[in-house]
Amino acid sequence: MHNVFSIHFADLPDELPLFPLTGAVLLPNGQLPLNIFEPRYLNMVLDSLASSRLIGMIQPLPDANSDPPEIHVTGCAGRVVSFNETRDNRLLIVLGGVCRFDIIKELDVRRGYRRSVVNWDRFSHDLDQETETDLEKESLLDSVRRYLEQRNLGVEWETLKNLEIPELVDTLGCSLPFSPREKQGLVEALILGDRYELVSALCDFGTTSATGTDSRPH
Repeated sequence: MHNVFSIHFADLPDELPLFPLTGAVLLPNGQLPLNIFEPRYLNMVLDSLASSRLIGMIQPLPDANSDPPEIHVTGCAGRVVSFNETRDNRLLIVLGGVCRFDIIKELDVRRGYRRSVVNWDRFSHDLDQETETDLEKESLLDSVRRYLEQRNLGVEWETLKNLEIPELVDTLGCSLPFSPREKQGLVEALILGDRYELVSALCDFGTTSATGTDSRPH
């Protein structure tokens, strides 16, 4: 079924507000819930709602000590798909992944938040309906199950089982407790198949590392 809310590549803006946040990444078929309370980011969300509804999620560089912190070149834009106001002046929003981008240059700060000129070309395929029929769902879920059991973590298994492969891979990539470096690797993995392999490998490594066997993906 055609999604009437879909964004076309030609409609992606040249400029994007940036939300630098360590350990919180968005992928094209994933979703990211956020609790917004800083005034500058409240401004960012409200401005976004009044325009494209797009926000660029991006991670600071590791050990970035500058103010503002240096950031990675590649991030992912999300569309505000839901939001709720709270009585204590917060916004609870959910971003739906749209397309990844490369930063070309940063612009002057507006209303406290960072902005950038971006280029989408390298990731134009993010807007295509990816159907990787050769990727095995059960194999991936088995790796995830072992990974979570090792950490005594639980998930809504029925929900995961009902997701198509693109949504499953990117939901796992957004939500599993991988390191910021590992999550950035997922953001930069060019195609869905690469992200599938990386999520599976990270889960397998996370499981076997507890037994002293090193199978970290290289």
